[in-house]
Amino acid sequence: MSLAVVKWRQYLCRACGLIYDEQEGDPDSGLPPGTRFEDIPDDWVCPLCGVVKADFEPYAPQSEATPPPSGATMQASTHRRGVVVVGAGIAGWSVVEALRKLDADVPITLVTACAGDRYHKPELSIALSRKLDPAALVRESAAESSRRLRVRLLSGTYAIGIAPGLRQLRTTRGTLRYSDLVLAQGAKPYLPAEVPPALCWRVNDLAGWSGLQAGLAGAARRVAIIGAGMVGCELAEDFARAGHQVSLLDVAALPLAQLLPPQAAERMRASFQSQGIAFYGQTRISHIAGSALGIKEIRGADGLSLSCDQIVVATGLHTESRLARGAGLAFERGITVDAATLRTSAEHIYALGDCISIAGTPCRFIEPLARQAAVIAAQLLGLAGPQYEHRPPVVRLKTKSLSVVLHGQPCANGQWLVLEDSPEVLRMHQLYQDKIVAALDMSVPRQRLAA
Repeated sequence: MSLAVVKWRQYLCRACGLIYDEQEGDPDSGLPPGTRFEDIPDDWVCPLCGVVKADFEPYAPQSEATPPPSGATMQASTHRRGVVVVGAGIAGWSVVEALRKLDADVPITLVTACAGDRYHKPELSIALSRKLDPAALVRESAAESSRRLRVRLLSGTYAIGIAPGLRQLRTTRGTLRYSDLVLAQGAKPYLPAEVPPALCWRVNDLAGWSGLQAGLAGAARRVAIIGAGMVGCELAEDFARAGHQVSLLDVAALPLAQLLPPQAAERMRASFQSQGIAFYGQTRISHIAGSALGIKEIRGADGLSLSCDQIVVATGLHTESRLARGAGLAFERGITVDAATLRTSAEHIYALGDCISIAGTPCRFIEPLARQAAVIAAQLLGLAGPQYEHRPPVVRLKTKSLSVVLHGQPCANGQWLVLEDSPEVLRMHQLYQDKIVAALDMSVPRQRLAA
């Protein structure tokens, strides 16, 4: 009797894009390697964003392009010059995958300043405590993806100019002609003027995280994180769980002040305190200096004096406007796109992900990327497809000590009302003009309660 070959399956989190692989399991959550998806308890949650098992769906990587739908070949055949995609993050590769699902032959060129390896960026803020190294974070190399999807990959290549009328993209490796251009260039960390770039880390890509990980290896370090937004708070807990001494600084009085009502933000501050994380609110940096021994000294306008081994800046993102403005594209806090088609103000140029703005509001979440890519792919191939409908994504903080889930879009003039308040749970919703515009659920995870 021959033994059947075990076929391991993968499942995709619809909320954040995490892939559960049956072969690898989720040992941190008590699921050993080889745990079948149907054997996972219903109350298991995504280790990255906290949604439940029901929010996962079967996932199969595109090993080869799916034949185009009936009637699509003639329409797609006019695109022989090819599609050029700028950016090899999740957004850029999502467009490539979406195109290949619809058309097996359309030429695709991917231009990226980095290596182009595929990894899940949200994992960076929880990777240190899970003892993941850069190699473990890479899901598929750029070379493997480009072969599998039959893409011309130009890594280590910078886009330096666009000529929309000529349909040309100028790069550091020459000029490319395109039938359609997709901008997926992402956004870059904002760096306050008081912070010298050479003395701090910005954790917005694998290269930056890899350098920081190397700087924290070998011993417990003193780490100062400037900025107590989502990324800053997630990193603070991750570093503390990895054994480092963490200080978290922000100009606001409480962490996550722009996202949470004061009552909830105070719970987050108390949670940090219980983990040994020192929070310094209402702190404005006046000066940062480095010593010959590698020690960094932070001075605050209020008299704060702090010594540390590493500094991480997490003060938000901004979209570089040079490429877009040089091409005459409309730009307002990001590349302005049509809300339904994601086309920019120029014909044959589309954009998605962190670099875009819709009605003047940046769109910097992972959840919409698959929908955005599907809409753009259909547009590029001249196929009937769904229009993009932007909706506020569910915000889930990747902190283990305190689960934070926010639905809707809080507004500055709304009124927060308490629905439930106990040591384990805080539930609130916000009213604006007699309508519920946001709902907050904050709770101590069941693993901590059991402990």
